[in-house]
Amino acid sequence: MHFILVFLFIVFGFSSIGHAQDEAQKTAECAVEDRVCVIDALTAEAAKIDNTSWRDQIYREAAKTLAFDGRYDDAVVIWEKIESSDTKALTIRGIGMAAAEKGAPQSEYAPLFETLREKADTIDHPPSYAIALTYIAMAQAFAGDDEGAWKTASDMENEALRHKAFGETAEIQAEQGKFTEAMKSIGYIGSTAYRNKSYSIISKILADKGYLAEALKAAQAVTNSYKKASALQYVLDKQKPRELPRDQ
Repeated sequence: MHFILVFLFIVFGFSSIGHAQDEAQKTAECAVEDRVCVIDALTAEAAKIDNTSWRDQIYREAAKTLAFDGRYDDAVVIWEKIESSDTKALTIRGIGMAAAEKGAPQSEYAPLFETLREKADTIDHPPSYAIALTYIAMAQAFAGDDEGAWKTASDMENEALRHKAFGETAEIQAEQGKFTEAMKSIGYIGSTAYRNKSYSIISKILADKGYLAEALKAAQAVTNSYKKASALQYVLDKQKPRELPRDQ
């Protein structure tokens, strides 16, 4: 009986070792063109990492890569493995921006943003939750979904972060040359100080991109005299750069 048990132990032991070697061999056999295989190998290794922070970082980057490849559902599955609330929020940003940068039609990315919002609502750390919503709004604006961005930002309960979300949405819209939408985003900001800051920022962005008439209108909307004068000066300098005398 003892001999049989030893024999079985040896057989199953070698079988387990062989299985592990087979799995390692499978990973080693990934062709560089086979991104599915390589990403699967990456996430398998991530699962073995004991340090939560390190593991979450690996999952974050893997989720962003999956989103970049258009594998949105798989990216969300990886997101669910992340433990840190902060990293969850950052990963939502990564997934959303990766999707937005692909320039996909709204019919493709709208369901993703709905899913990201649902996942963000499960974050029980208030600051991280608010940041996640900010990132979703930014990604929506980047993707051209202005109505969605405004809706997401308006749902934020933290006043300061809500103002920030509308301000950053306006900046993205200004970068895209969408003056009317950027001004509308700023109009949702309930704080005069935040509005003045946002008007100044988008005035500079628009001036840098050559939209001088729009930049002037944004500068004229500023109510703080110092910020307004500074913004007006920036527009003038962009319109006709001054040549400063050089030291002899």
